[in-house]
Amino acid sequence: MAQITATSLLPQPSSSSALPFRIPHYAYASGPFRCHNVAFPRTTSLAPELLGNVVVSNQVTASRSCKNQAIRAVLSGDGNGVVATDAKGVGLRGKLNKVVLAYSGGLDTSVIVPWLKENYGCEVVCFTADVGQGLKELEGLEQKAKASGASQLVVKDLTEEFVKDYIFPCLRAGAIYERKYLLGTSMARPVIAKAMVDVAAEVGADAVAHGCTGKGNDQVRFELTFFSLNPELKVVAPWREWEIQGREDAIEYAKKHNVPVPVTKKSIYSRDRNLWHLSHEGDILEDPANEPKKDMYMMSVDPEDAPDEPEYIEIGIESGVPVSLNGKTLSPATLLSELNKIGGKHGIGRIDMVENRLVGMKSRGVYETPGGTVLFKACQELESLTLDRETIQVKDSLALKYAEMVYAGRWFDPLRESMDAFMEKITEKTTGSVRLKLYKGSVTVTARQSPFSLYRQDISSFEGSEIYNQADAAGFIRLYGLPMRVRAMLEKGI
Repeated sequence: MAQITATSLLPQPSSSSALPFRIPHYAYASGPFRCHNVAFPRTTSLAPELLGNVVVSNQVTASRSCKNQAIRAVLSGDGNGVVATDAKGVGLRGKLNKVVLAYSGGLDTSVIVPWLKENYGCEVVCFTADVGQGLKELEGLEQKAKASGASQLVVKDLTEEFVKDYIFPCLRAGAIYERKYLLGTSMARPVIAKAMVDVAAEVGADAVAHGCTGKGNDQVRFELTFFSLNPELKVVAPWREWEIQGREDAIEYAKKHNVPVPVTKKSIYSRDRNLWHLSHEGDILEDPANEPKKDMYMMSVDPEDAPDEPEYIEIGIESGVPVSLNGKTLSPATLLSELNKIGGKHGIGRIDMVENRLVGMKSRGVYETPGGTVLFKACQELESLTLDRETIQVKDSLALKYAEMVYAGRWFDPLRESMDAFMEKITEKTTGSVRLKLYKGSVTVTARQSPFSLYRQDISSFEGSEIYNQADAAGFIRLYGLPMRVRAMLEKGI
């Protein structure tokens, strides 16, 4: 089970209602969280959906044994911000009770919080998934959510689940979209959306919301996951509803609702980062004729600036899934993280492509996938030993459809799940190791071995073999070429 952290967003108490003792604004707990005889003033509101069994006395004393693995603080306040509702608490567009918002702390999701409260008269629970985007992007989210008007912030660490249950199945399947794209964003959205559905159940929310635009693929990926896992949840997509047309409008809305958003008027690139990749879109990249700037890249060095000496590494694989690096067994997320460092140092995994979005338009994106590129090379190479010709052909044909479904957000579709079962079965003996040379942007296979290898040196050798008689080839060729021979005979009147 992933780690869950819930951050309290209580306003600071006044002097007249001060707590009887000092409590940190939030605290980490490595296991089930308990509040032992913690006294709060009567004016303090507790979050029953997080506190579980709460016993309230004259002093509002709370105690609880939580089912979640780890929770960071347990209080819930009203948050700040302006909420325009009627006397019955109905927003401008209707009434929702509680909404779980996919929250990044950026401009879009920061203004969505007050917009949801204003338009749906609801409590907003912000949710952030840690999928390996880096600690810097998680810093200060509590303060930002509070300033935007959220009642609480929930953070889940999904890195191991993301790699093990989403990335590795795609890797095993050999899924690549339109010859280049290793599906970094496509794989991350369903694991985030699934966690949102879980959080909605935990906090008693009746709706979920996201900040995806109406032009992109992510809106589809989020919502298909919501539909698949809880069709009763209402879905709010502000970019398809509100009058905000761009960053300028969003900044003005933030100012109007006293939401501090530390942004400039103009962004450079639109980026999405997780443990698998980093994508870059927008600005000069919108013209496919423009070469990306050298300082745009963040996960990899320019191949020209990479070390002048190659580096050799060995990837251990079991049943089509990577398990070790240079003989050391690592967890899925740790293995990928280490390969990102090594691959990035050698300028591995840069892709510049024009792709066909699900919604019909073409878009240009630049992707950095250093560790993923290395792993793809290793896994595909080992299959050359363990899979026969017909199996490889069928697997490769299914990989195209598999990639298309992941790209389109159909992760929980029975067809993808069925194909995944096929991929798992067909690669059950793809076990062994692959040695690779990394040098100035290139990945070269130098060795591969497997206890289940179908390669037989005694058969393939140019030396004599008792198993393979070269004279047998004559009859095989005559039968294999018979259709071509008959057609030629027909054309020549023979």
